[in-house]
Amino acid sequence: MQSAYELGPPVSDASMAKESSYEPFNTVDRDRTDLLRLGKKQTEKLWFRVDARLQLYHTRDLGGRPHVRIHDDSIEFPLTHIVFSILALLSTSAGSLHDTPIPHSIYSGGPAGLVYGYLLVWVGTASIFATLGELASMAPTAGGQYYWVSMLAPRSSHKFFSYVTGWLTFWGWQTAIASSAFLSGTLVQGIIVLTTPTYEPKPWHSVLLLWAAIFFAIFVNTIIGGVLPKFEGFVLILHILGFFALLLPLIVYGPHQQASEVFGKFVNGGDWPTQGLSCMIGLVGSVFAFGGADGAIHMSEEIHDASLVIPRSIMATLFLNGCLGFGMLLATLFSLNDVKAAIESPTGYPFIEILVRSTGSIPGAAFMASLVTIMQWCANVGILASASRMCWSFARDHGLPGSRYLQHVDPRTSLPIRSIIATTSISCLLSLTVLGSSTAFNDLVSLWVASLNSSYLLASGLLLYHRCTGGISPYKADDLSDVIINRREYLMWGPWRIPGVYGIINNVFACIYVIVIIFFSLWPPGQPVDARSMNYSVLVTGAVAMFSVVYYFVWAKREYTGPVIEVN
Repeated sequence: MQSAYELGPPVSDASMAKESSYEPFNTVDRDRTDLLRLGKKQTEKLWFRVDARLQLYHTRDLGGRPHVRIHDDSIEFPLTHIVFSILALLSTSAGSLHDTPIPHSIYSGGPAGLVYGYLLVWVGTASIFATLGELASMAPTAGGQYYWVSMLAPRSSHKFFSYVTGWLTFWGWQTAIASSAFLSGTLVQGIIVLTTPTYEPKPWHSVLLLWAAIFFAIFVNTIIGGVLPKFEGFVLILHILGFFALLLPLIVYGPHQQASEVFGKFVNGGDWPTQGLSCMIGLVGSVFAFGGADGAIHMSEEIHDASLVIPRSIMATLFLNGCLGFGMLLATLFSLNDVKAAIESPTGYPFIEILVRSTGSIPGAAFMASLVTIMQWCANVGILASASRMCWSFARDHGLPGSRYLQHVDPRTSLPIRSIIATTSISCLLSLTVLGSSTAFNDLVSLWVASLNSSYLLASGLLLYHRCTGGISPYKADDLSDVIINRREYLMWGPWRIPGVYGIINNVFACIYVIVIIFFSLWPPGQPVDARSMNYSVLVTGAVAMFSVVYYFVWAKREYTGPVIEVN
């Protein structure tokens, strides 16, 4: 079955295997073989690469042509950034401390709840993404979760479960860009409030700034791809320098509270029956900080040696930035001498109040807050790239209304321009919820967490079943004769996995963790609950799931047959 975006006729598996039968078996062969086994052709350029000697993770060139030559090799590749999952890097080392989730976590948990919750979420996120890394190594495709569910679910229902998973993943990534852009806009407002006390922030100001952040991401993703390597190099330098520019003043200047205040002080600002319940509700902030590491998965078809690079880069990102984030978290909390004053900061961001008290200078605090704001605006670029690839992939497999239009790839830039525009349009519409709800951001974050984690649960649960029943064959690196296109009877591990009983234990823990996170992400931030403070993510998540079910049986059942096979 040929998709509308293809420029040429389908090719046979035999011919592709013949093309890939080079000696020795290299990463290009493995990329072709992986996609062949999944029934996919390479239609987008491979912009990602990992150089073994440099050990640097490079992200995509968004349509640009600049490249560099590494040492004296004959291999050339686009130079961009250090980590695939730029969102995870920025959100963990900066976002978990300096974004709106921290008021939510301090409000529901306090300093101690935030510390222990961060560690729990760090371990749980590592577990779930190790499981997803195994799946990405088995099937490195831009579709990610919905492709894996189609591959692993029972034959009688694999199309249905794949379709629902696709919608949950698609919707989760749409709310991701809206949430991140909301942070970008309100951070600007917070700095203005700090430097101009007479300014009165309005919800419609937030919406306009949110749109500005989204349009900036569109501009970088589509118009100035040629200078993206320099742009991302600037972001990398800014991130490294900004980390120390924020950390050192917190450590050196300002009064520090006792360790007992950091590790032993809990807060139940939501008036919940127990402190434990309050801390569990406050986990959502830390979950948001670690979100987005699966963005690399949706760039799989543009990555060299994806079956190895993706799981390694995700786990390396979680470890590195988890450490950076925890260090910054402790520095911030030790500088948090007045919890109430931080929560009630007129800027809306406790970290800005902490910076002011630590430095004793409003201009200095504004400059430091500006570094976080710039990084947040730059993070939107990577989030939009992943969200648009998810949209494009699901449209390619006929899962969305208007799929024929959305699956188009611009022949000049090799970019899914229409999917990028559709993604940003949805995000702009979602931003309008800010006008009618005082907890709009919490609702968007909860919706992101609930939707994406629901898709993780479906894929991880099915993998657990197959690994316990022995239905997955060992990995064969260079035996092309065993390549079978999209045969659900034939499941083969990828080159990266957690072996034996350790993999089963990790898989079980990942499923339990995701269930807990989904449950508590749907709670409102506090009591009493009314129409304005209600967490509507439970309603919207249920509506998305119900819409996908109804739409599937009414129309999509005839059009959506699971991931499209592009090779004969």
